[in-house]
Amino acid sequence: MPIKVSIVEDQQATRDMLAALARGSEGFICDGAYANAETALKRLPTERPDVVLLDLELPCMSGVEFIAAATARQPGLRILVLTIHDDPVRIFTALEAGASGYLVKPVAPAKILEAITEIHNGGAPMSSQIARLVVKTFHHRGEARSELEVLTPREDEMLRLVAQGFHSSEIAGRLGISPRTVGTHLRNIYEKLHVHTRAHAVAKYLRQPPPPAV
Repeated sequence: MPIKVSIVEDQQATRDMLAALARGSEGFICDGAYANAETALKRLPTERPDVVLLDLELPCMSGVEFIAAATARQPGLRILVLTIHDDPVRIFTALEAGASGYLVKPVAPAKILEAITEIHNGGAPMSSQIARLVVKTFHHRGEARSELEVLTPREDEMLRLVAQGFHSSEIAGRLGISPRTVGTHLRNIYEKLHVHTRAHAVAKYLRQPPPPAV
């Protein structure tokens, strides 16, 4: 059976090129090509594509919002991001929303077809620079977790709540302890992680650069 491809791309020239590529290549068909995410979301349930080629920069609903909505409505839908953006925030937001692959333009037509086939077979195709970034980030996260191993289970739980934005009084209520005990735990966390502020502790937890001092 040919691989059914749908396209969500606001640039008409690119959209037409991708549709022509799928329709003119053996083993692929293209049932739908859309200029915005809203129209695509309405049509995908009836089209039932195997793979969606998606640009992230769309009018109104963003590509990331589309990924989250489409995969919620159609679990197992494979979405291949095809975009000019290679900044880490966009990449990880798209992957965490449910994208199965990520290619950075320009991409040769043969590589696009190869990636569609790979993603249809359960793979996760990525441009080389994206793959390197993913590997590097997971290495950093592993290092961050090793730093956190000095914390007790209660301290780790407390730091997780702090990272989620809860205040000391809210943490006390959730854990059934006094705000004073929360303060004691936080001081112990700061000492163990060699930090001096809540922001720096959260930064170590998330492995992100802390905000500049003010």
